Amino acid sequence: MKILNEKNHITKKAAGIAAVTALIGVCLMGCSNSNLSAQQSRFENQNNTSVHQGTTTSITNTSITSAAEQVTPAVVGITTTRIEKDLYAQNQRVQGVGSGVIVDNKGYILTNNHVAGNAESLMVSLYDGRNVRGQAVWTDPVLDLAIVKINADNLKVATLGDSKNIKVGQNAIAIGNPLGLTFQRTVTAGIISALNRTIEVEKGTFMEDLIQTDASINPGNSGGPLINERGEVVGINTIKVTTAEGMGFAVPVNVVKPVVAKVVTGGNYGSPNIGLQAFDKELGKIFDFVIDKGVYVYDCKDGGCSHKAGVRKGDTILSVDGKAVNTVAELKEALNSAGAGKIVKLRVKNGDGEKDVHITLDGMKK
Repeated sequence: MKILNEKNHITKKAAGIAAVTALIGVCLMGCSNSNLSAQQSRFENQNNTSVHQGTTTSITNTSITSAAEQVTPAVVGITTTRIEKDLYAQNQRVQGVGSGVIVDNKGYILTNNHVAGNAESLMVSLYDGRNVRGQAVWTDPVLDLAIVKINADNLKVATLGDSKNIKVGQNAIAIGNPLGLTFQRTVTAGIISALNRTIEVEKGTFMEDLIQTDASINPGNSGGPLINERGEVVGINTIKVTTAEGMGFAVPVNVVKPVVAKVVTGGNYGSPNIGLQAFDKELGKIFDFVIDKGVYVYDCKDGGCSHKAGVRKGDTILSVDGKAVNTVAELKEALNSAGAGKIVKLRVKNGDGEKDVHITLDGMKK
């Protein structure tokens, strides 16, 4: 995956990957209007929706009830209008609906890029019935995350948890607006089914280090929170497998927490671009490539900031600023903590041993 830049196109063993994908029947569907992938669904046109029935899990647990009551007032509906080309290459306005969660009382909302990115107009529906115009102040198509800003007071705010501390088997709660605003703030419960999942969202393009859950996630849930029993947001719901029941995926919240903090403080944020493509041991398994620790660099852009600093294809990144990185998500989190224009120290391993390199991060092209 290209780190904090445009989507990667992995060609190595592409035929084998396609065969594996066909074998397990992976067909991904974003949970709202999506330019993310042809395999992810379009933002649902409210006059033409299709129902994807999810798994219903009966859990009588007061902690789940309490968590849902705590977070539900912070969940919003996001209605957007986009300009898209029709079959005749004519512009048309397309409306879609997704979800989001308020993460700061200044009016900052965390959601998916395929919900809020590239919108001509954006309306946010609050828990108390107010409809407020919003604007995307930060988007990242690679992470499929976005931050929306509204000007409103008396907002309910959700707490961001620590996605690194969640465990397989613990309860998980998804809140969102399935099938549009008719079923606003629907709560579904399940468990954390797996961690660090890698999903091919289009041929040769992967989303990595996702949280897998069997809590029902349907069209319109995109951008809504995945929470734990303490009412803390641990992920942002993004995609599901349509050929199987109970297989939804969320982006771990830790990767975006540094961005939220910087946007809230400064009003904007410049996403960094490290100028290389890398994968961790989970994606390495798809390539029959063993990675004991660190993140493997399978391509390094000539003239990019990493290449200038001495990083090369075949190197393994062990740490950033002294903090170990063993997943792509951990690498992204470390880079987002720094931001564009900042200097980071990478510990890199190759056939000649280990070395430290200092990189001034480029900014991600818009």
